[in-house]
Amino acid sequence: MELKWLEDFVSLARTGNFSRSAEERHVTQSAFSRRIQALEIWLGVALIDRSTYPTSLTPAGREFRETAEEAVRMLHGSRAALQASAQPNKQTVAVAALHTLALSFFPGWFRQIEARTGPLSSRLLPDDFHTCIQAVVEGGYDFLLTFNHPSVPILLDPVQFPHRVVGADSLVAVRSPTPTDAPLPLLSYAQNSFLGRVATFAQAQAGGPPEAVAHTNENAMAEALKFMALEGHGLAWLPRSLVGHELTEGRLIALGEAMPLEVRLYRNAGHRRAAVSAVWEAAEAVAAIMQDRNRSD
Repeated sequence: MELKWLEDFVSLARTGNFSRSAEERHVTQSAFSRRIQALEIWLGVALIDRSTYPTSLTPAGREFRETAEEAVRMLHGSRAALQASAQPNKQTVAVAALHTLALSFFPGWFRQIEARTGPLSSRLLPDDFHTCIQAVVEGGYDFLLTFNHPSVPILLDPVQFPHRVVGADSLVAVRSPTPTDAPLPLLSYAQNSFLGRVATFAQAQAGGPPEAVAHTNENAMAEALKFMALEGHGLAWLPRSLVGHELTEGRLIALGEAMPLEVRLYRNAGHRRAAVSAVWEAAEAVAAIMQDRNRSD
């Protein structure tokens, strides 16, 4: 049994609507439904009466609701207390970042932030899009560092989770320069990953690389696809920041037009420690400098 199953059930009991709760929990409706079903299987009883609209709880669901709400409150309360005792340093900021940004963007960007705030301790979670959003929404992390593209809306409440554009990148189709007459396979991201959805959109645009004909390798991490492309296994859509050196050195070649990406920093507005506010203000200043440089270029 997983905590998120209980949190899903508590949300559904409150909203009475699968689609609204799925949006609130930042998952697809099908994934949300599977998690509710997993909880019912674990308990061995039906919690939701699916024969009515709007959705209602079964007698077992009404009985279990109080237990679920109390369990969620206790677990979150215990986590907050443990984190407070384990991390007394108020100068620590916690950032959840997509794998690629954790490697290619965060180190240099955080150096610019510290130039304005002074030395800070940081706790960095490099993970996939869903896990990073969940880490910030559930309050364990102060900031989310993510790519953004209009084809993949980020459904966060702008009041509770405001954002700043702190950088720019692009998604570019690359392959090994090794000559070949055969159409290249497409090296794909894991299904429903953020970059995977942007890559699918980019590949479908007019003028997309014609070589990509089939999915033969799936991986959640852009870094793994990069090495597959370097070894000549196929074509991959990768952030330019990740393959800039390889493109300059000719170890990879770009095909077609790149797809622009924003780099966004989201903040949990409920976290008001001085260090969090200092990073937020420094991020605005650093972003303004970046924009001025781009305009002058």
